[in-house]
Amino acid sequence: MKARLPLILCGVAAASLQLGFAQSGNMTVPKSVEAGSAFSIQTTGSGKATLLIVGPAQVLRRDVQLGESVSFTSGSLYNAGRYIAVLEAGTTPETETFDVLAATKPSELSFLAKPSRLPVGLHDAITGAVYVFDAYHNLITVPAPIAFELSSPSGAAQKHVVQTRDGEAWTAMDSTGQQGMDKFAAQLGGISSVRVVTQVPGDPCTLKMSAKQSGQQLQLSTDPVRDCNGNAVPDGTIVTFTETYRGASAIVDVPLKRGIAAVDLPIHTGATISVASGVVMGNQIGWGK
Repeated sequence: MKARLPLILCGVAAASLQLGFAQSGNMTVPKSVEAGSAFSIQTTGSGKATLLIVGPAQVLRRDVQLGESVSFTSGSLYNAGRYIAVLEAGTTPETETFDVLAATKPSELSFLAKPSRLPVGLHDAITGAVYVFDAYHNLITVPAPIAFELSSPSGAAQKHVVQTRDGEAWTAMDSTGQQGMDKFAAQLGGISSVRVVTQVPGDPCTLKMSAKQSGQQLQLSTDPVRDCNGNAVPDGTIVTFTETYRGASAIVDVPLKRGIAAVDLPIHTGATISVASGVVMGNQIGWGK
């Protein structure tokens, strides 16, 4: 019995030491914190404890004195999401949850525009989508007005204002009637993002050819080939000449060069010559009829 007394006394002393080190404590956490902002957590009780904050890709640890407020400086928490605060004091840790919200001030626009190249004169053919982020790359889901503008080299502009929904806004624009490099911009407050959309001529709209004799050859050539908006169709576009005579036919494909297609064909009295490019038919010429 005498031998066990020192052991009992040691156990009591150890228990007293644990109570003196940290008695059970409580904490009060905010319901939500804006990403990057300073905040504090109030504790109650007495003694020392450890405070852990665990969230998306972040863990903070603080040694605290119970009964005092624990302060966190700006930038301590910056990833939006659900966080867990754990106060390790005594034998039973206390846990609380709170949310870190994206900052209300936008800092970056992620702007996607498609396609980067297309023909002129197409309805709703250019699409743009914007995602709004704060300075910590958190998606801002609070509604905000995005101003979209598509401007052409002629100075004409299309403008749409779209309210974001869940951090995203989307619009569609017509390709303009003039070929060239168009600017497609998205703006929110003083933040903007610009993309370049190249508009090329559309398919040939009308074809007109003429013919003249040169020796035993018939020289055929088109007028400058343009699309329905008056833009010159690009060189390399194929134009097909067809000569039909006595139940036979000759077909020649010619690429545009400097906006014109030209070819020499043998003369056949009574021949019919036609011209086409894609699905567009031109005029016909009857030779020697």
